[in-house]
Amino acid sequence: MKRVMIVGGPGSGKSTLARILGPRLGLPVFHMDQIHWQENWVERPMEEKLPMAQAVETQDRWVFEGGMSVTYGNRMQRADTLIWLDLPVGLRLWRVTKRLFRYLGKARPDLPPGCHESLHPETLRFYRFIWQTRHASRAKIAKLLAEADEGLKVAHLRSPSEVQAWLDKQP
Repeated sequence: MKRVMIVGGPGSGKSTLARILGPRLGLPVFHMDQIHWQENWVERPMEEKLPMAQAVETQDRWVFEGGMSVTYGNRMQRADTLIWLDLPVGLRLWRVTKRLFRYLGKARPDLPPGCHESLHPETLRFYRFIWQTRHASRAKIAKLLAEADEGLKVAHLRSPSEVQAWLDKQP
C-alpha cells in the first residue's frame, strides 16, 4: 500500500484509522479537515481547497482521509487502496458526542490550530447534517466504488470489529 484513501461519514473513525495506518505503513497522513478548515473554524474557500487536495493526491505516498466528495474521483484514481468505513449512524453520532467531550476546549489532532471543540449552535447543526445526509452520502460512496478500477483494493468495513479484523491483517 502506497496511497490509501479513507472515506466514511463523520464519526466513522477515518482520522483514527489514518493515524494508526500511516505510521504502520510508513506513509504520511493527510486529513481533509486540515484543508477544509482554517484556524478558528473558518471554512477555506473552495478555490483554495481544491489545489491543496490535488497537491496531496499527486504525491507518491499517502494516507488521505476525509470528505470533500468533489475530490473523490481524483483521489480514487491515484489510490491503490480505498477503505470505506460504513458504520451505523447511531454509532457515529455516539462517537461524535464522545469526541466532542473528550476534546472540549481543545483542538483535535486532525484539525488546524484554534479549531477547539465547543458546545455552540453549530454543534446541533452538525448532528442534523450527519442524520440528514446519512443516505445520500452512503449512496455517493457506493456509486464511487461501483465505478472503481478493478485494480483498486477496496475494504468496505461495516463495524468496529470488521475494522479491527482488517487492521489485524495489515503489516
